[in-house]
Amino acid sequence: MKGGKQQRVAPGSWGAHRTISAAVRSAGPGAVVTIRPGTYHESIVLDKDVTLVAEKGTGTVRVVAARGPALTTHGGTSQLRGLTFEASSPREPAVLLRAGEPVLRDCEINGGRIEVSETATPRFIGCTVRGAALAAIRLTGTSRTTMEGCGVNACEGDGVFADDEARLEATETVIDEVAARGLYLGGAAHATLTRCEIKHSAGAGLLAESRAAAVLRECRLHETGAQGVRLAGSAGRRADQRGPAKQSGRPPGEVPGAASAEEALDGDAFGVRLRTCEIFRTAGAGVLADGDSAALLDDCHIHHTSGAALIATGSSKLSMQQVRAVDSEDSALVVTGQAGTTAEASTFARTAANGVYAVGDAEVSFTGCTVKDTAYTAVHLGGGARGRLSGCTVSGTPEYGLRATDRAELLAVDCETKDTELVGVSVDGGDAALRDCRISGARLGVRLRTTHRPLLVGCEISDTTGVGIEAGPGTGGLLENVTVSRSGSSGMVLDVDSTVVVDGGTVREASGSGIVVRAGARPRIRGTAVRKAAKNGLFVEERGEGLYEDCEITDSRFPAVYAGAKSRFILRRCAVSGSEQDLLRDEEADVRAEGCVVEGVEEPLLPTLEGTDGGGDRLGRRVAVAGARSGVTARTGAGADAEQQEGDGQAAEERLQQLRQELDRLVGLESVKRDVMTMTKLMQMVKVRQDAGLSPPPLSRHLVFAGNPGTGKTTVARLYGGFLAALGLLERGHLVETDRGDLVGEYVGHTAPKTTAVFRRALGGVLFIDEAYSLTPQGIGNDFGSEAISTLVKLMEDHRDEVVVIVAGYPGDMNRFLESNAGLASRFTRTLTFDDYSSQDLVRIVQHQAESHQYLCAPETLEALHAFFAAFPRGEGFGNGRTARQVFQLMTERHAQRLAEGDLATLDLAAADSAVLTTLLPQDLPPEGAL
Repeated sequence: MKGGKQQRVAPGSWGAHRTISAAVRSAGPGAVVTIRPGTYHESIVLDKDVTLVAEKGTGTVRVVAARGPALTTHGGTSQLRGLTFEASSPREPAVLLRAGEPVLRDCEINGGRIEVSETATPRFIGCTVRGAALAAIRLTGTSRTTMEGCGVNACEGDGVFADDEARLEATETVIDEVAARGLYLGGAAHATLTRCEIKHSAGAGLLAESRAAAVLRECRLHETGAQGVRLAGSAGRRADQRGPAKQSGRPPGEVPGAASAEEALDGDAFGVRLRTCEIFRTAGAGVLADGDSAALLDDCHIHHTSGAALIATGSSKLSMQQVRAVDSEDSALVVTGQAGTTAEASTFARTAANGVYAVGDAEVSFTGCTVKDTAYTAVHLGGGARGRLSGCTVSGTPEYGLRATDRAELLAVDCETKDTELVGVSVDGGDAALRDCRISGARLGVRLRTTHRPLLVGCEISDTTGVGIEAGPGTGGLLENVTVSRSGSSGMVLDVDSTVVVDGGTVREASGSGIVVRAGARPRIRGTAVRKAAKNGLFVEERGEGLYEDCEITDSRFPAVYAGAKSRFILRRCAVSGSEQDLLRDEEADVRAEGCVVEGVEEPLLPTLEGTDGGGDRLGRRVAVAGARSGVTARTGAGADAEQQEGDGQAAEERLQQLRQELDRLVGLESVKRDVMTMTKLMQMVKVRQDAGLSPPPLSRHLVFAGNPGTGKTTVARLYGGFLAALGLLERGHLVETDRGDLVGEYVGHTAPKTTAVFRRALGGVLFIDEAYSLTPQGIGNDFGSEAISTLVKLMEDHRDEVVVIVAGYPGDMNRFLESNAGLASRFTRTLTFDDYSSQDLVRIVQHQAESHQYLCAPETLEALHAFFAAFPRGEGFGNGRTARQVFQLMTERHAQRLAEGDLATLDLAAADSAVLTTLLPQDLPPEGAL
């Protein structure tokens, strides 16, 4: 051959070399060494351009390592064909390539690994690796490896392990039956796989972490013992994208447009890309993205996974285009933490759980996607998750089509839900904005139960087996140009104390009443048409309210409008036609009609109400306020009902007087009582300024109660809530008492929902957090209590006028608690100190307990009690009022025992002896050490 000389290896033959190493040493540049069949116990070292060829073809020449690797390269462009290399141990390399550009064709590597390191640039064609431990192929350094038509199987470790800045390019290669990961990528390693297959791995088919990257084209990953693809660290994230996922900053109701969708699906933005790949029969998720990783899936099919088809958690980013995630034994897509996902023209179907499940602070953005045939809710948003859907279709679920709970936000445009057995769209505590959406075939079309103000614009709800739209108790919202058709029950139900605003739209062919207004509900409905209701067009039940303007009620089978007992509402410029009666009202109903038109009714009643008072002015004022709170400008009439205002004021003053008396009856706590009364007077001034249209002074209503146990902190908190409710500054003034156990979760992502749930129970009242300092335990840096505090601070800001938070605990510990979060000190600017009870205070508590239970304390008993409490040790276990109550309980027990030891039969209970049953004596006091 040009530039070299042919060499032959044939032990025992004249003129041939006995060993391969000897032939290599003798070979010049470009020489070809042919090797006779046999087993050669030696270690070959190559650093020149030579070719080694098995004379009789693949499998006829075995090179068994004498020491170290069977083959080592240090440089040159060597070629090896048809050789078999075996290591001395499965844990050792059989082939070690450190430099050069070797080409191995149709070679077999048995009982040891291939190790490519430093600057080597090898190429493997038609080679197989079997029986290695730790890793079948290990790639490190800045090496560049190419594999074509190769196979890796039966290895006790990873199939391919790539680290540092190693690069792998594999085509039509199979990794099969490995005891760990099929392909591991760490450091800044990069792999490109085309038409490859990874199967029967005990671990993940592909694991990429740190800063690794990978491109898979037309690959199949299946029968894995864990995930098909798992991403961790910053795998797939470009250097300029690393860091926690950023919030979008879009205003509520805005859905990303085409430009942002194209940016999200730009392949160059992702270091991990799967195109036209299939992932199936995995023991874990099909794809799991964790940490700060990022990946793009394009035209991929993920199916028959025992876990979720796709999981994005941490602050990862997962984008999908034309992905089919189906037939999973869990949800099709799970998004948690601060992860963000985008999907375009993708399908999530046939799941054993949810179609899409997003919680935490996750972000989900879908365009033109389909979610169908799920065992649970099709799209569930919980925690603080945010979902944006545009042009999507949801169908075939026994639960909810779209559901937003907790603090989640649902933003949907031009979406459709159909054939959902429970609710088409459900907002349970979260918030939602739906534009031009279509909901059909559900038991209940849209259900709103939240303290937020959901928005529905141009939506169509049809063919429900039950109610079309339901606004739950206390719920507000705005419905603009919404159509409800052919509901199996009422078209629209506005539940107790709800404050919904309905602007335009139509309710037609309801099988029940068109619109039902429950007790205390204060809707404002204008420009809405109710047609062909099987019962009433508008049904206002007992104590229902509302303002109904420019509405049209036609062809209802029952009276067009029904007014229940003590209902109060206004019909302004409304039109009624096609019904036998325009109005049926209870004699206690208070209905006012202004400018209404009635056609086709023999004895119309509405025109007769023109100009009558009927309580209309005060009703209009109350409804207008409700409308203003729902985001609609409303004006009150000039004729305020002074008599009603005076009645309300008298009731409030009576309640305040009762609360003051109850506060005064508390034993001790003189400084606390003064502080509470001072704050009450200040709050009264705040209320007066608000009623006068003036802005309130900067004032925090949240308090710190610092004091030892048993000093009446909970009782004062309850009274404080009562004062604020009586002043109209809190809706209810109820007390919700809680502690660390109710607020702090046991695992990541559990705390915020627990804290939010407790906080929501306290809306309209007082949240009392006992032993609040336990949220910041000393000496524990990584505690979920800090997450509870951060959640509370945000909720207090979001609901600053709807709740009062009181934190309580030992004085020293409360100072540490306030210093634990920058937002706490600014929100808790006033501390009430609860001093320990004096001995005289404790005696008074025992006296009060005795009077409440029909006992008397003799004068000498009171003296003994005072001495008892004066000598009582006041260490950490001293419970103040709790100790006094325990003393009273022990006294009654000792009193009963004393009487039982005497002769009760000799007592004349009808005479003076009856006092024996109620009088507590000094000997009834508990002995020293009894407490």
